[in-house]
Amino acid sequence: MKLFLHWLIATLAILIAAYIVPGVTVTLVGAIIAAVILGALNLFIRPVLLLLTLPITILTLGLFSLVINALLVMLASYLVPGFSVAGFWAAFFFALAIAIVNWVFNLWNRD
Repeated sequence: MKLFLHWLIATLAILIAAYIVPGVTVTLVGAIIAAVILGALNLFIRPVLLLLTLPITILTLGLFSLVINALLVMLASYLVPGFSVAGFWAAFFFALAIAIVNWVFNLWNRD
């Protein structure tokens, strides 16, 4: 049940962020699939990327992780039909909006 709730929150965050950020379009089915794909990318690829870019992440005080998130969003938009991102800055602000919306939902849904 907890996994389903996290997946639902991620899907809602994608839909809300796509509504807020210009340059991002998503369908309902695309948001559902994108939530799964982004979750898998964050689980498997993000830790490797963070480890490989650790020096620049430390040098930028962690801000480079936002760039990594944007690149993962762009990869997800390439993999998921019904989910498209216009460019890097749209992906950057989309990733930032997803993080903020997830934070708000997780504040509301504390265990």
